[in-house]
Amino acid sequence: MSDLRDLYQEVIFDHYRRPRNCHRLSGANRTAEGYNPLCGDRMTLYLRIEDGIVKEASFEGAGCAIATASASLMTEALKGKTEAEAEALFGRFHDMVTTPAARQAAAAEMGKLAVLSGVREFPERVKCATLAWHTLRAALHDEDRPVSTE
Repeated sequence: MSDLRDLYQEVIFDHYRRPRNCHRLSGANRTAEGYNPLCGDRMTLYLRIEDGIVKEASFEGAGCAIATASASLMTEALKGKTEAEAEALFGRFHDMVTTPAARQAAAAEMGKLAVLSGVREFPERVKCATLAWHTLRAALHDEDRPVSTE
């Protein structure tokens, strides 16, 4: 288990040091802003959705390692998903990081996103991990107000 934890930590730090899809997306047709007042994490999510499918996803912002890694991993996972699949992925991710019983079953089907399952053991970090995801929901629902994790 220690080796797996070490691997998960390395993946998180890799996505923090070299976040994927971390840029303003020209041609985005959905955007949303998110803020975590506890940590000070801030982000803007950009989506380009065509015919109900997420063609591109990116983000900009500043945040802790977990918030940045979560946004990086999320934008990779979203590409090619329908809006309904993206919404369902939000639910599975949220369950994985908040519900103890969901850990084993959810982590197995989450692919790379499973590296964030350990934040559940640190309730104060759950908001860091879910900021990008709550911002995703706001973008999918075309909400105008910034999302807050509070």
